[in-house]
Amino acid sequence: MVFSSLTFLFLFLPPVLVLYYLLPQAGKNAFLFAASLFFYAWGEPVYIVLMLFSTVADYVLGLIIEKHRHNKQTARLFLVLSLLVNVGILGFFKYFDFLVQSINALWGTNLAILNLPLPLGISFYTFQTMSYTIDVYRNEVPVQRRLIDFCTYVTLFPQLVAGPIVRYQEVEKQLRQRQVDLDTFGLGAKRFIAGLGKKVLLANNIGLLWQQVEQLPPEGLSVVTAWLGIVAYALQIYFDFSGYSDMAIGLGKMLGFTFPENFDYPYTAKSITDFWRRWHMTLGSWFREYVYIPLGGNRRGVPVLLRNLMVVWFLTGLWHGASWNFVLWGLYYGVILAVEKMWLLRGLRKCTPLVSHFYTLILVLLGWVLFVFPDFRQVLQYYLVLFGRGVPLIDRQALYLLSNYLPLLVIGMAAAMPWTKIKIQKLLQEKTLYYPVAILLYFFVLFLSTAYLVDASFNPFLYFRF
Repeated sequence: MVFSSLTFLFLFLPPVLVLYYLLPQAGKNAFLFAASLFFYAWGEPVYIVLMLFSTVADYVLGLIIEKHRHNKQTARLFLVLSLLVNVGILGFFKYFDFLVQSINALWGTNLAILNLPLPLGISFYTFQTMSYTIDVYRNEVPVQRRLIDFCTYVTLFPQLVAGPIVRYQEVEKQLRQRQVDLDTFGLGAKRFIAGLGKKVLLANNIGLLWQQVEQLPPEGLSVVTAWLGIVAYALQIYFDFSGYSDMAIGLGKMLGFTFPENFDYPYTAKSITDFWRRWHMTLGSWFREYVYIPLGGNRRGVPVLLRNLMVVWFLTGLWHGASWNFVLWGLYYGVILAVEKMWLLRGLRKCTPLVSHFYTLILVLLGWVLFVFPDFRQVLQYYLVLFGRGVPLIDRQALYLLSNYLPLLVIGMAAAMPWTKIKIQKLLQEKTLYYPVAILLYFFVLFLSTAYLVDASFNPFLYFRF
C-alpha cells in the first residue's frame, strides 16, 4: 500500500495542480479540501469520518471558545473538551491495544485487543487541530469562521500523512490569500524533487543494507556489521523523513503555502541539545510551546525543570509509537538533555568540534537501536555486539556489505552535510554558467526516482506508522 501511495501521488498531482491554477481564488480552498479527501480516502476511506469529526469538532469548539472569551472559566471548559476529544481519539486508535497488552503483561489478565489499523496521519492532524483551539483560547490567532478554510488547513494533503506539523497560526493568513508565480512554483518543484530523490534514491537503497543486517541473528553479526547496520538505519530514517518533509514543503510552495522547516542537518549537531533543535523541528516546537512552557519550562528551579524534561520526553517517545521501546527511547534523550543542561553543555563548548560531534553521533546511533527494536532482548543483544561482546571485530559478511554499500554510505553521509545544499544553491544562481547543469541535474533525479518507483518493490515510508 505504501509503495502504491507514492505512485498514486505522481498520478494525482498533475491534474490537481492544473485544476487548482485554473480556479479563481475563491474556489481554491474548497477544491484543495475535496482533493485532499480524495487522496486520503484512496488510502483509508473508512477513517475519513474520523478526520472530519475531529475537524468539525475543533472548528465548532473554536467558535464557542471565541464566543465566551470574556468568561475564562467557560472558555477553559470548552478548551479542555477539545483536548479531551483529540487526545481521546488519538489515545483510542493508537494506544488502546498497547494499554491492554501492558495490563495483560503486568497483571496476568487476558483482556482482548482490538487490532485496529492506525488511521493515516492521525498523530499529525490531531496535534494541528489542538494547536488551533489552544491558540484561539490564548487569543493568539483569530477564530476561523469559514468551515471550508479550516477543513483545508487540517486535511491539506501535502503534509497530512507525515508532517511537518503545521500550526494554524503559521498558515492562517495564507488560507485567506496566497499567490503562486513561476519562480515560486520553480522553487517548490525543485524542493519536491530533492525530497523525492532523498526518499527514493537514498533512503530506500541505504535501507536495503539495514534490512540485511536486521535479519541476521546476533551470533551472525560482527562488530563492523552491527555498526554498518545502525549507521545505515540512521541515514535511512533521516532521508526517509526529511525527504517526505521536503516533498511536503515543495508541494505546499507550489500551492502557495509556506510550511515550516522540519530538519536542519541534524547529523552535524555538536550536542544532543543541538541535535533536537535540528531533528523533527516542528514536533519539538509543538511540545515546547504546548507542554514544556505551560508546565513552567526552566523558570521554576531545577526539580521542576527535570520534571518538565521527563514529561516532555516521555510524551515525545510515546508519540512515536505505542511500544515501551519508544517510551524508553524518549526517556533516554530526556536524561541526556537534563545532564547537558545541568553540566555537560559548558564542557562540550570547550571541546574541539570533532570531539563534540563524535560524542553526539555515538549517542544518536545508540538511541536508534532503542528506537528500531521493540524487544528489549534484541536491544541488549545488539548493544553487546556493537561493543564486541562475544563476536569478531570483522567477518566475511562485513567485508561483503562494505564492498557493496560503502560508496552509497559515503554518498549518504555527504548528502547529510549542509555543504551540498550550499553548492547546489550556488549552481542555481541564474548568473552562473552552471545554472542549466543544475536544472538538468534536477530532471535527472526526477527521471531516476520515477524509474525506481516503477521498478522497485522496497519502498517503505518509516514515519507513516507514527
